[in-house]
Amino acid sequence: MLGGHVADRAGLVDLIGLVFQYDARGMLSRVESHAVMSRYAARGVLRQVALLLLEGAALTSDRFKEIVTALKEGMELRGRELFHPIRLALAGRAGEGELDRVILLLDEAAGSSFAVPVKSARERILEFCSALD
Repeated sequence: MLGGHVADRAGLVDLIGLVFQYDARGMLSRVESHAVMSRYAARGVLRQVALLLLEGAALTSDRFKEIVTALKEGMELRGRELFHPIRLALAGRAGEGELDRVILLLDEAAGSSFAVPVKSARERILEFCSALD
C-alpha cells in the first residue's frame, strides 16, 4: 500500500514509522505544524473530522472518502486547506497524498497484535485536539 508512493527503502521506513509513532504534543511544537494550523479554517476542518471519526465507523478507504466529501461540501474547501490539517492530525505531518495511505493503515494496524501499539484514527484525533491550545 505504501511501496508505490516512495522512491526507496528509506522513504518506506519513514512512512511506516508514521503508523507506529505518534506524539501530538511533540508534533505541535514544530514550526511546520504551526504553519499548517495557522491557515484558513484548519481548526474547523479538524473539528469536523473529529466529529465524523467519533461517529464510530472504522476508518476505511470508503469512510475516508465519505469524510473528505462531507468536508468539501460542508466547508467548501479544497487542496491543502482541507488535506494538510487532516494529514497533520492523523499521519503526524502535513504533506502530499502518500500520507493518506498512512491514514488508511491506522485502524487496521490498531486492531492487529503488533509489539508496539498503534493509535487508531479516533485516538489520534482526540489526542491532537486535546493538545491544541
